[in-house]
Amino acid sequence: MKYSKEEVLQYVAEEDVKFIRLAFCDVFGKQKNISILPDELPRAFEHGIAFDASAIAGFGDEARSDLFLHPDPETLIRLPWRPEHGKVVRMFCSITYPNGNPFECDTRNLLKKAVEDAKAAGYTFYFGAEQEFYLFELDEKNMPTKTPYDQAGYMDIAPEDKGENVRREICLTLEQMGIRPESSHHEEGPGQNEIDFRYTDALTAADNVMTFQTVVRTVARRNGLFADFSAKPLDDAPGNGFHINCSVKPDDGAENQERMIAGILAKIVPMTVFLNPTERSFARLGQMKAPRYVSWSRENRSQLVRIPAAVKEYRRAELRSPDPTANPYIAFALMIRAGLYGMQNALPLPAPVDLNLYQADEKTTAKLAKLPDSPKSAGAAAAADEWIKTHIPAPILKTYCER
Repeated sequence: MKYSKEEVLQYVAEEDVKFIRLAFCDVFGKQKNISILPDELPRAFEHGIAFDASAIAGFGDEARSDLFLHPDPETLIRLPWRPEHGKVVRMFCSITYPNGNPFECDTRNLLKKAVEDAKAAGYTFYFGAEQEFYLFELDEKNMPTKTPYDQAGYMDIAPEDKGENVRREICLTLEQMGIRPESSHHEEGPGQNEIDFRYTDALTAADNVMTFQTVVRTVARRNGLFADFSAKPLDDAPGNGFHINCSVKPDDGAENQERMIAGILAKIVPMTVFLNPTERSFARLGQMKAPRYVSWSRENRSQLVRIPAAVKEYRRAELRSPDPTANPYIAFALMIRAGLYGMQNALPLPAPVDLNLYQADEKTTAKLAKLPDSPKSAGAAAAADEWIKTHIPAPILKTYCER
């Protein structure tokens, strides 16, 4: 349900809400929040709540440290793991300078602008997220270990799959928050799990990714476990993927879908630093179903982009290179921009690569472009690309490229 400001104020007054969390994220997608009391909510809606941005990654220094949070009433959600009496709710926020101008490093606003530009051009993009994570045991001091919670494999069941009840609790918690998971299962790695979501609009999908990671970490801790969303938690096991399913309307007989994919393939190299932002991101790419080459195919999990078997409104393209350390607002914004680039320039879709690239010989793979193989090369590709400079604000680009 999407609320208005008046409805939020009424809900807070009538439902025994004692704390309101104003949530946002840094440029790398790490969620932050400030809690305010109900009496401060009218001021938050009218003027915003000030905070010190100098300690937030990518937000600047002490010279210009004051920024304001403005809650989006449509994102109101109660946090069901907090007390029933004295409830806690959360809203995502937009960020402005004291003069009211939008803050250029507000990545949620970056996605909103991409959605608006797509709509003005006559297109609507939809996204469905698939995120993988590991469950590790805690030590006697409640610190994370690298000991997997189980040794189960792909889609195994209990008792080998010890994460079954944890995933169930995660899914039920998400349902209480109005977020509907589509499926869940054990993944290939020991202690590795996946929960998938049905497609929705871009902003809601990105907000749900942020909420999902918070819920997973919270439920894992309640069960005495640590949830690890890093790209490659274990050297000898599969990495964690953030597979992004994307479709565009109108589809015009699949022509726009093909041009969208062509645009993503054309811009994926300079996009990579934002989709794979950590050193361990590049330890994942090129092995165990994580792509290395710029290619596409149908139903083929060795490719960068695959088109899963589906019918009618479920037809989509799946981008397989991102990992869960990516900021979803930036990732979705760039995919929209790349899709628009492909459609507006009527880019032809290259021929599919219908073979297993993990088993292909050197002669075959030599014909294909490669994804960057390190943060340095990925940053260099982004910094040199004029298209990226057009769509990513300079402070964000500098932060990613100079890590």
